[in-house]
Amino acid sequence: MPQLEQALTAFAIDLGTSIVGSADYAAAFALVAQQRLQTPTTTDDLATDAASQDLADRIAHFAGAGLLDTDNPRLTADHFSALTILPAYERQPIPATVDPEKVRQTMADGAHAFIRALGTGSVPA
Repeated sequence: MPQLEQALTAFAIDLGTSIVGSADYAAAFALVAQQRLQTPTTTDDLATDAASQDLADRIAHFAGAGLLDTDNPRLTADHFSALTILPAYERQPIPATVDPEKVRQTMADGAHAFIRALGTGSVPA
């Protein structure tokens, strides 16, 4: 389990430092939010669906290996994002003033909370 937490923490930090300080991401995020307001839909956004599915697939793999306790990998991927990306972005919404160390800490804390909530504590044979 320590290896899974280390891997998820490294992934979260890499993702967070790439996204939260990016002016391009902030602009894309604003554009998607504006589009959602103008064209409400009940389906997933194509702009975010592929990345969410990739994360869900990895989570399904970890669940299948007995490392995570979930029967809904897609929802669990959303939980991972809610514990990592969401608070990092909300705490530092202006890319020009992002403190990378605060982003790293927020992402690490979120990954730790995720493992504590859903980790099985078992190590596959």
